[in-house]
Amino acid sequence: MTPPASGQPQHSARLGFQQAPAPSGKRPQPAGGHLFVPRRWHRPAVLKWLRRTHAWLGVWGAVMGLLFGLTGFFLNHRATMKVPGTSYAKTQWQLELPSPPPATVDELAAYLKQSMALNREPHRKKVEPAGPAPWPGATQPEHWQIAFNTPRAVVNAEYWVGNRSVSVERTDPNFLGKLVRLHTGAGASVAWILLTDTLAGALIALSLTGFLLWTKLHGPRLLALGLAGTCLALLLVLGITSW
Repeated sequence: MTPPASGQPQHSARLGFQQAPAPSGKRPQPAGGHLFVPRRWHRPAVLKWLRRTHAWLGVWGAVMGLLFGLTGFFLNHRATMKVPGTSYAKTQWQLELPSPPPATVDELAAYLKQSMALNREPHRKKVEPAGPAPWPGATQPEHWQIAFNTPRAVVNAEYWVGNRSVSVERTDPNFLGKLVRLHTGAGASVAWILLTDTLAGALIALSLTGFLLWTKLHGPRLLALGLAGTCLALLLVLGITSW
């Protein structure tokens, strides 16, 4: 008898279970990953450093971010919504000058700084020469104007050469007003300016690292670029048209 013809079908079945060879030179691409981070950086050490940098920068800028956010809200609505909170107290008086009176505007500025315990140099000194008065037949003396600007107060002084006193006007903001002045850098010291510079740098780094971390959500690149482009376009349109 001839052997049964079952051997050939069994051979073809075994061939059907064989896997096709993978294309040479290509590795299987893992799913997920940070969309805008180069693939060679998809290592645990790099991604861990990225997350830690974002977190520590957030801790560094948390308190100052709260300060600038609160004062920025009052600055943004100070003209339209009239949000209450900041207030300013003005005081005017005549300050007697020593004998003999200061001979130059610099001497008067030094005297005002000492007598009113100001810790800043004047940010403005203006001298108007003597000349004819608004009414005919009269001449007005030399006119000095001195201004001090600090987060705690604004002091303006006017002096007509030859007088025995100087006119002083002082504006003192409340606590929230002082914070608002710090937000705008009015009368701020070099140390405060450098400190806020570090916050500005931290915000830039937070924006970049936050964007890279957001890509872990595996959103499409087109959607991410569309969101960023829309935000940038709105900023440009609102800034140009002054809406």
